[in-house]
Amino acid sequence: MQFPHTPQHTQLPLFEAFMAQPLTPILKDVVESPWGAEPEAFSELSLRGAAGNCLSLLAPILRELSQDQDARWLTLIAPPASLTQAWLRDAGLNRERILLLQPSGTQSAQQLACEALRLGRSHTVVSWLNPLNSGARQQLISAARIGEAQSLNIRLG
Repeated sequence: MQFPHTPQHTQLPLFEAFMAQPLTPILKDVVESPWGAEPEAFSELSLRGAAGNCLSLLAPILRELSQDQDARWLTLIAPPASLTQAWLRDAGLNRERILLLQPSGTQSAQQLACEALRLGRSHTVVSWLNPLNSGARQQLISAARIGEAQSLNIRLG
């Protein structure tokens, strides 16, 4: 059996072909022109399933936020009972950069989250508000913009 004649030029392996091209201009463009002029003030993450599985998915997100280069706090507002100091330690979070706050008296978790965002002493305020109507969402966005912070709401289903 004969095979059709193939050209005699050599083909670079896939990774070598990519590495042959300089990456510096590409990376420079990404750094100089980020996704948007300013980060989103509000994000929401919905997790469904067993509590342990949800915490496993949440751990790397919170770990990254706790190690942020911003000198301000990562603030957790009224986290679920399963999110303990031991869990924070075991998940590898920088506990020296985290504030755990619980509402007191007649103050709601929503009001506490807005206050923490407005003060601007936190780079990110994580809340567990469910349900979250559009009015409450707008309050979080406004407070985050005033404090130049980000609001992250976690919905556990």
